[in-house]
Amino acid sequence: MVVLLIVLGLVVGFSASVGSAHIPFGTVWKIMLSKLPWVELDGTWSRNTEIIVLDTRLPRIVLAGIVGTALAVAGTTYQGLFRNPLADPYLLGVSQGALLGAVIGFTLPFDSHGLSGQSLIPLFAFIGALGAVLAVYAVARSGRTLPVTSLILAGVAIGAFLAAVNAYLIIKSNNEELHGIFNWMLGYFGMSDWNEVVIVLPVAVVGTAALWLYARPLNVMQLDEEQAQHLGIHVERVKLILLIIATLMTAAAVAFVGTIGFVGIIVPHAVRLIWGPDHRSLLPLAALVGAIFLILTDTLSRTVTGPEQIPVGVITALAGTPFFLYLLRTRRRGTFF
Repeated sequence: MVVLLIVLGLVVGFSASVGSAHIPFGTVWKIMLSKLPWVELDGTWSRNTEIIVLDTRLPRIVLAGIVGTALAVAGTTYQGLFRNPLADPYLLGVSQGALLGAVIGFTLPFDSHGLSGQSLIPLFAFIGALGAVLAVYAVARSGRTLPVTSLILAGVAIGAFLAAVNAYLIIKSNNEELHGIFNWMLGYFGMSDWNEVVIVLPVAVVGTAALWLYARPLNVMQLDEEQAQHLGIHVERVKLILLIIATLMTAAAVAFVGTIGFVGIIVPHAVRLIWGPDHRSLLPLAALVGAIFLILTDTLSRTVTGPEQIPVGVITALAGTPFFLYLLRTRRRGTFF
């Protein structure tokens, strides 16, 4: 854990130092530390350098870390809940629901009290994500139980329906709207600011802490739901709570930056392979690795092609596809965890 925290600090400093204007690693950390009330440092850097670090790069880096944490922790929870390493935070239609909300925001021209459709995209995406999961829950619920298989099938069905609706709306969009929609579909941190950080950070922190409190029941449920019930765990209630928290974290993450694939699959599984399946350690470790992974991939997305930035989802897909194929091969051998 300590090693990962050190790595995270190094990655943050590295990411803030690279870009169209190179800033020395040491200067980056001096600028950040100078804002702490108990630290006194001589400001040998220019005002423009400080603006680049604190107002341009750091909000993007912090938001990428928060989103990486949220997706990795939600993915870990989903994989444990469904007992399947191929499960990800978008399994129950979150991505298609959020995309529907975002597409509506991109295409609506209305302006009410200074608010345009595009300014409300995060709100629309959040509502769309929650709406999709509520629809899946309503379809999958059977009496007082929530069968895992029914959840997966309902997620596939609702996701397919929303994908068709999204495809129709995208076809009807103009070129300007299409550019924004496709950037959102692949994840984009280019417009990040501290306001978004302030909104998403509490959801990620509180959600991660809440899920960690349910780590022991989640461990027991890996064996069998019936055995967990005999051991005094209210399985259906725990499943519902875990789904609600993981869904809220995912919805908050994608609302501002769009859908970013593979983070919720490869990070939890990689952490599980290295540190084991105990969710008491798996969840916080996945949170740190998810933050490190997405900060690094976003750094690549804004630097690999020079001034022209590419969506971060392209980088995560390039990294995640080989790992996903590895998981499929592992599945055929019958060794998930």
